[in-house]
Amino acid sequence: MNNYTTILVKQENGVVTIILNRPEVRNAMNDLMIGELTTAFEEAGKQNDIRLVILRGNGKSFCAGADLNYMKSIAKYGFEENEKDAQKLAALFKMVYDCPVPTLAVVHGAAFGGANGLLAACDIVVSEENSTFAFSEVKLGIAPATIAPFVMKRIGETGAKELMMTGRRFKAPEAEKWHLVNQVATEDELDEVVERYIKEFMSSAPGAVKATEELIKKVSDSGEISKELIDYTAGKIAELRASDEGQEGMAAFLEKRKANWVKSDE
Repeated sequence: MNNYTTILVKQENGVVTIILNRPEVRNAMNDLMIGELTTAFEEAGKQNDIRLVILRGNGKSFCAGADLNYMKSIAKYGFEENEKDAQKLAALFKMVYDCPVPTLAVVHGAAFGGANGLLAACDIVVSEENSTFAFSEVKLGIAPATIAPFVMKRIGETGAKELMMTGRRFKAPEAEKWHLVNQVATEDELDEVVERYIKEFMSSAPGAVKATEELIKKVSDSGEISKELIDYTAGKIAELRASDEGQEGMAAFLEKRKANWVKSDE
């Protein structure tokens, strides 16, 4: 793994934890952090032994959105420079969204602006109950454009109109209502919830989990139940049944034992 300036990356027992590490500015994103996060997710996705990627923030908040100095610099950009900068941010969200390894965002403190693009691009989001969220772009005279495809995948048009067009702040329980967050926990329970997710992923076949993520995205993007989609799903289950994991999983079930991808202490 690379040595980073704005993030920390830890790897242990098949889990990569990526930690936003600018606590003095509540982990606000700048150009360097955007680039480092993109690289870190790309690297994590390439490793065959990684079963889960966890994204969280150091200090008082998950992420306060864009760094003020970064915003000051891009405010002076012309259209072409602005578009190039926005493409970098969009590429980060796409890298997270396309990561072949399951991704879990852990939110606390605040998640403002672009931070919501980061967490929405993850597969699962858990949040401490007192966390505050906001799509605050409209308060600054702009729109949450680059994050919109990823956020709207999670909350839909109705949620987007309610939250993006008002730009108002809201707490984790409401974020859960809109499906921006999967599960809300107290501060004391948050790490326990994360550990439960880790155990679930570690007890599941890694290849099957990746195939399921691919399946979900394929079906979600299809728009209709076409013959092509039916053929794809039938082919996918046939492929997985015949795979080494599929054969081992069925054998373990019938023999009432743990599959070979499950550690003996789980």
